[in-house]
Amino acid sequence: MKVIAHIYTDFEEKFGIPRQSGLVKSLRGRIVFEEEYRSAEAVRGLDGFDYIWLLWQFQGVEADHWSPMVKPPRLGGKTRMGVFATRSPFRPNAIGLSSVKLEGIEASEDGPVLLVSGADLKNRTPIYDIKPYLAYTDSHPGAREGFAHKGREHTLSVEFPAELLERFPLEKRETLLEVLGQDPRPGYHDDENRRYGVAFAGYDVRFFVKENILTVFEVVPYIPA
Repeated sequence: MKVIAHIYTDFEEKFGIPRQSGLVKSLRGRIVFEEEYRSAEAVRGLDGFDYIWLLWQFQGVEADHWSPMVKPPRLGGKTRMGVFATRSPFRPNAIGLSSVKLEGIEASEDGPVLLVSGADLKNRTPIYDIKPYLAYTDSHPGAREGFAHKGREHTLSVEFPAELLERFPLEKRETLLEVLGQDPRPGYHDDENRRYGVAFAGYDVRFFVKENILTVFEVVPYIPA
């Protein structure tokens, strides 16, 4: 398959990215097409849809690295489930599927750029295809969710010192608070002394969690490993 575009987001690392698209609706992304596909005609009519599907490639996963059983993080990282009952990246084909809100289509020197929100993708993730979301076929209210409903409502209270939060542009602050509130930690981590860092919008946001409260203690410029 050919990569048709890349999405640009505030996440430079996998850690901290919401576990599903739409969990943090204010997360923004820009989809820039590869030169071969920079055609206004290719997106004609797309602006009539509120949501789109993205078919994309998991990064950092070897093509032949998969397992028939995986340990979903929201189940504590100890319970095994069949890979096809999960959205784990360790699949026969490292392909992801996300539904995101289409905020607009911007004309630029790079051709039409799609502005989206609610994305759960790392910066520069390759995209294989884009399709419109159709509510009358793609939405199934009341459908069973298997084990996925467990932990869905799990969130943390966030304590973020104002002087540290002010390092981020105003329009990114509430989004960052929502990202942290989703609890970025693996489900099997419960060590109050452990320190974590989320790479977001050019900074490394460092925090610890105690009694369901996430406390940010340091914000430093992000330096890629």
